[in-house]
Amino acid sequence: MAKPPAPPPPAESLSFEAAVRELEALVQRMESDELALEDSLVAYKRGAELVRAAQARLEAVEAQVRVLEDGMLKPFRTDAGETG
Repeated sequence: MAKPPAPPPPAESLSFEAAVRELEALVQRMESDELALEDSLVAYKRGAELVRAAQARLEAVEAQVRVLEDGMLKPFRTDAGETG
């Protein structure tokens, strides 16, 4: 008898990049119609966890940038000195 697959790591423990990679893979599987209805629900729940974890990482980084910029986010400047 085959062993059941190991549960994925908690979404909160993943880096932003790892969460996005896993989310992209889940979306591809769901769009390919290869999942049964119950498996789609499980994938959807996992995807929601990954989105929340990635959003939390982004918010944490934004907070760090605000501290580094002394509370003022500055516009991005290109090499030509234009914002955008």
